[in-house]
Amino acid sequence: MSALQFIWFVLICVLFVGFFFLEGFDFGVGMASGIIARTDEEKQTMLDIIGPHWVVNETWLVTAGGAMFASFPMWYASLFSGYYIMFFLVLVGLIIRGVSFEFANHAETARGRHLWYNTFVIGSLLAPLILCMIFFSMIQGVPINAHGDLSLGFFDIVNWLSLVGGIAGVLMSLIHGLNYVRLTTTGILRERAENLNRFLYPILFVGEVVFALLVFFQTDFFQNKLVSSTIITLLIVVMSLLGAWGVYKHHEAWSLAGSGLSLAFVVILIFNGLFPRVMIATNPAHNILIKDASSSPTALKVMTIVVCILLPIVLIYFIWSYIIFAKRTPSTKKAIG
Repeated sequence: MSALQFIWFVLICVLFVGFFFLEGFDFGVGMASGIIARTDEEKQTMLDIIGPHWVVNETWLVTAGGAMFASFPMWYASLFSGYYIMFFLVLVGLIIRGVSFEFANHAETARGRHLWYNTFVIGSLLAPLILCMIFFSMIQGVPINAHGDLSLGFFDIVNWLSLVGGIAGVLMSLIHGLNYVRLTTTGILRERAENLNRFLYPILFVGEVVFALLVFFQTDFFQNKLVSSTIITLLIVVMSLLGAWGVYKHHEAWSLAGSGLSLAFVVILIFNGLFPRVMIATNPAHNILIKDASSSPTALKVMTIVVCILLPIVLIYFIWSYIIFAKRTPSTKKAIG
């Protein structure tokens, strides 16, 4: 394995970390809008607090997929062809959530507006659920032939670990979104978000125990990398404790950091367990390794140069957009339409 191959594997991990940290609270706000927002004005406020950012946050996933295609085409081909229907469902969730912003704002009737508010909730739930199911199905080992082709059955995709992982991803995103609501709104929405998180955090801690046990028994992560997998798992719990502490002590920023980093460490746990593989086969002889799945050294070198030039520009714009919209949004904003 070359240094550039390792760097691009880490970079793809970083892109997924950024996606779940940033788009995670977008998904959470969307789901929370169906729980804590009870009037049109409150639902519109939930749309407004992520309106300036959700497109940029979503591009982290697009960039991760593009980086995978360019740097590890064999990984991309095996993963996306094998999980084609699942990725299609993720795309459906992202699309219906995306259009709900515009359609809710331009709906001419209350009924139409409520339809798109509900679509916003459904799309925000569907995308993280299916995406997490893909990841936690993949790490258990899947049927792969010598050519890297997947032949997945229903229970290769839907099983205890993928279901628990999908539900955990939804719950962690919801908690993350509620912490973002607490940070960016005032009034009744902020209070409801805090009260709901006080209820959800104990459930999350129980779920994390179940999740850790399933990862231990249904993957080879702890067998192959006992120390690093244990440390990362503990960090997931520690970050969740930090988020809960922020809720009970009314520190919104610490809560958001804790819930976001707990999601980030879940992604890191997955990539740490995969390394030096990119796909785990039920037959170890058919594992797809980083060194075999990557593009040519010249392609990796050119892409690295392009990233070094463009990344600072993108990050400056990204940070600037959050600074511009840093002011809290009142809970009484009028609905449009």
